Amino acid sequence: MRPRSAAPRWADRLERPVVSGFRLDHATDMNHQIRQIIADHGRMPVDAHALDDHADLYQAGMTSHASVNVMLALEDAFDLEFPDAMLKRSVFESIASIAAALTQLEVAA
Repeated sequence: MRPRSAAPRWADRLERPVVSGFRLDHATDMNHQIRQIIADHGRMPVDAHALDDHADLYQAGMTSHASVNVMLALEDAFDLEFPDAMLKRSVFESIASIAAALTQLEVAA
């Protein structure tokens, strides 16, 4: 049995939280960059920075044409290319779904 004063092993990880294999600050930076790209290219009547991560971007006013502009800006910003299998509405439906796709592409690279 471990003495009460000893910290559990998971406490060592508290200094560098991890989200989907990335340090939390990387995920936060990615999230902010996605929001900025949506604000710049999404042509939405609402502030992208005020949206919830899971808010439907199409319901918030993004058109399918604007989603193509967002996709191209994401490819430039993150220096990657979305494969054909990811070129569907659900991938660009929310900030969270975009971040998940980018994370998947970064891990695969």
